[in-house]
Amino acid sequence: MKILAIESSCDETSAAVVEMDRERRIRRILSNKIATSVEMHALYGGVVPEIASRAHAEAISGLTYEALSEAGMAMEDIDAIAVTAKPGLIGALLVGVNFAKSLAFAYNKPLIPVNHIMGHIAACYLEYPQLEPPFFAMVASGGHSSFIKVDGYTNANTVGRTRDDAVGECFDKVARVMGMPYPGGAEMDRLAYLGNRDAIKFPSAAIAGDTLDLSFSGIKTSVLNYINSANQKGEVLCREDVAASFTKAVCTSIVKRLEEAHKKYGFDKFVLSGGVSANSHLRRAVEEFGKKHGVEIYMPPLSLCSDNGAMIGAQGYYEYLDGNLADEGLNPVATCNI
Repeated sequence: MKILAIESSCDETSAAVVEMDRERRIRRILSNKIATSVEMHALYGGVVPEIASRAHAEAISGLTYEALSEAGMAMEDIDAIAVTAKPGLIGALLVGVNFAKSLAFAYNKPLIPVNHIMGHIAACYLEYPQLEPPFFAMVASGGHSSFIKVDGYTNANTVGRTRDDAVGECFDKVARVMGMPYPGGAEMDRLAYLGNRDAIKFPSAAIAGDTLDLSFSGIKTSVLNYINSANQKGEVLCREDVAASFTKAVCTSIVKRLEEAHKKYGFDKFVLSGGVSANSHLRRAVEEFGKKHGVEIYMPPLSLCSDNGAMIGAQGYYEYLDGNLADEGLNPVATCNI
């Protein structure tokens, strides 16, 4: 089955064509085109929803036909159209959903609404043909930090989440205060290798009590207070030590929750996905957790960590098999859980 997939939930516009066949174990990316408006958002230190929506509108048509061309296909060769319908910036989602609805109507193709969070998990299906539910997952990105119990391809439940900031948002805000351009995740990753991870004690994001929830606002506030205090005292700030200590606090918080989740659910497979799954320190911490507990670890390649159409197409295939289709009345939803 060949699926054209559209992703426009935040600041990346993406169109992809994937080929999926459960019986023959085919999970193949035929094209995966991405256009980003990050340079425009960098001027403001973060994503501006109105700018993102306009950028999607300008890019989506041409990008879709580029994806079809790269896959060597025309719309007549496509079996279904998948689109991110939730969650995300409402204006950005509207661009993708309305474009997908128009194509589905014009070419009489099935329309598949996809949950963006499930899409991130599905990125690993494309990298690991052997991966099948059930498994435990974490989606870590600029907008999401959720622990998810995946019982089936379209059957999953959130069992823990951030109660405030998402982990990616926290990385970006700390980086911005230290003078790094948006997005700051990659530079924070690099700096953390140059500093002393034990130089500064930052609080844990793992909330006390019988819960798998996280709270990253406390770490963020602690880091910002440390930086402001150093500036007020005229002290030289070692950005490398801040990056290393902050990154350690984030990684140990997540692993602490994984340890507790493993005791509770006893899973033997773990999927880490989302934009922050590209962080090399977090990847290493999760791999060490896997070795310690005999848990198989699955993480997407860096090219599939950020928002992309291929992951939406992969999840869309399983939604199609379960009959989760939509008509021209489909409307996007800005906030939701699994």
